Amino acid sequence: MEMKQGIFYGVGVGPGDPELLTVKALRVMGECPVLACPQTKSGEMLALDIVRQAMDVSGKTILPLHFTMSRDAAVQRAAHEKTADEVCRYLEQGQNVAMPNLGDVSIYSTYCYLMDIVKERGFETQMVAGVPSFCAIAARLGISLTEMNSPLHIAPGSSDLEEVLHWPGNKILMKSGSQMPGVLQAIEEHADLAKSAMIQNCGLPDERVFPNLNEEKPQDSTGYFATVIVKE
Repeated sequence: MEMKQGIFYGVGVGPGDPELLTVKALRVMGECPVLACPQTKSGEMLALDIVRQAMDVSGKTILPLHFTMSRDAAVQRAAHEKTADEVCRYLEQGQNVAMPNLGDVSIYSTYCYLMDIVKERGFETQMVAGVPSFCAIAARLGISLTEMNSPLHIAPGSSDLEEVLHWPGNKILMKSGSQMPGVLQAIEEHADLAKSAMIQNCGLPDERVFPNLNEEKPQDSTGYFATVIVKE
């Protein structure tokens, strides 16, 4: 009898606060014997750290995943193929694998790169939605992101902000940390700092809140997980 293949799940775990994990996310990860977790060069597994605050993972196989920061498409593809190899070894044995992702699994998610490769190899994949960072940030700031007939735009901080900031509606600038000086300058020139806010590491112990960037701006590095909301 042919062994049943495992399923590869991408699970959104929210931006940092473990109370934002959904019931479904906890159920799926609880049922999977393997957790495939992105790991930084320094050994940190932030998504797993969030999960550990909400459930017991002591009986799980923890598979660290390493992703390249190279912008070269060929280098990225080779790294993703290698990482998919590691995941597929467990799927071939009939074990379900869950990959926890910060925020929502469909938004700038490393899971989606692996999902496409794993699908190509004939395995089933499923996505479990999570709370996006910008939704958690809006709630933390107590502001709405959209209103009747008003669009919402999501862009990385490395975008052509002169163009983005002239789009109608409110804007979310994600992954803005390393770009922060340029982001702040672009907002000052093409939008309104007084209608702009930023949160770094939302829901994490080192969270920093800037509710009005005209009154207070970050004076040092804001790190990778810094998201800016620019109101129209």
